[in-house]
Amino acid sequence: EVVQDSIAMELGIIPGDKLISINEKSVNDALDYHLMAQVSILDLVIYKKKEGETWLYEIEKDEEEDLGLVFDNNLMDEYKSCKNGCVFCFIDQLPKGMRDTLYFKDDDARLSFLQGNYITLTNMTEREISRVIEYRLSPINISIHTMNLILRKKMLKNKNSILLIEYMNRFKESNIQMNGQIVLCKGLNDKEELIYSLEMLEKYIPQLQSISVVPVGISQYRENLYHLEVFSKEDCMEVLSTIENFQHKFMTKYGKNIVHCGDEFYALAEREVPSSDRYDDYAQLENGVGMTRVLIDDITNAIEGLVPSNISKRKFTIGTGIIIKSVMMKLMDLLMEKITGLEIQIIGIENDFFGKQITVSGLLVGKDIIKQLGKVDLGEKVFLPDNILKSDEEILLDDTTLDELKTNIDVPVELIRYQGNELISGIMASL
Repeated sequence: EVVQDSIAMELGIIPGDKLISINEKSVNDALDYHLMAQVSILDLVIYKKKEGETWLYEIEKDEEEDLGLVFDNNLMDEYKSCKNGCVFCFIDQLPKGMRDTLYFKDDDARLSFLQGNYITLTNMTEREISRVIEYRLSPINISIHTMNLILRKKMLKNKNSILLIEYMNRFKESNIQMNGQIVLCKGLNDKEELIYSLEMLEKYIPQLQSISVVPVGISQYRENLYHLEVFSKEDCMEVLSTIENFQHKFMTKYGKNIVHCGDEFYALAEREVPSSDRYDDYAQLENGVGMTRVLIDDITNAIEGLVPSNISKRKFTIGTGIIIKSVMMKLMDLLMEKITGLEIQIIGIENDFFGKQITVSGLLVGKDIIKQLGKVDLGEKVFLPDNILKSDEEILLDDTTLDELKTNIDVPVELIRYQGNELISGIMASL
């Protein structure tokens, strides 16, 4: 398609036309296109389907200005699939019978740059590594997991996993910015191995901008897979202590904490998440690091901005993942203190589909929501987080549609982002 009011639309480019080259260079994929188009003067060669001719457009624009071309495949190429056999892979823990796209494993360097995906570097060719350096692709988000290369080969089950340090050295020498992720598995890469990895990773600072340490997700479908154990409260407290020691060290030397724990560790350790100034501008927010703190601060600020009032009794329900239930209860207590007569009920929905160890809202399925909300008095309306839906379709992970969800719940259902102004505004608008 062509974006409304864009350069491409002004030039008369239409859906069905084909991009041939930019500045006499062939465009192989979205990465080529993205970087070739970020210049102020360019020659764009387009095959015009309707005319059956190839046209040359000479364009002068701001360097960052988008041309407005949207391609039928956002990579303009096939997605690269992962050839790893990671012992912690969540896709391997999915039950049979789900839609096919949920079983596809990507490990595509282009998605690391374009969408922020994490990649293991094990499925990259020499040309792809060189292109990262040539194009100055920063930041690159790397699934590190451990700096012990023997252990990394065991965990990822890919012989190329031992190239990690070589590739990271090349990125550092070329001043390519990196973010790192460690999926922590009890008895594998935790304790002394975690300490070793963080000690080894220090030499990549400042090019290594941040490191997240997140707990492995364990579903109930692990037949014939590597045995993994759930972290106990005491385990989580030990992990937090290790991370906090490194945070103190890094803050003293570099003025940043650099390494951060996933929110689940704080919840499982029954500890409050750190204050916002501890998250280094939320460098790993999309990886689930700091989301709880953002939620607390945003909702608290939104509530503080309300004028106290007294209303006739009204009752609503908020459904959420178990992990955030206690936090939401405290926040809604603040709202109910501000709006006398308002009753907000928080229901933490257990994940019977994947298993009770899965506690985040983004993995809730329709059948569990319907079954558990059907057992209680929901009041006038129920609010659910919008991340239960597929990003581009009104369907949940178990293929329950939004219409089916609404039909099977006795009160109106509103999907909303669980952030300050949006959630609070949604509740207030319902009064």
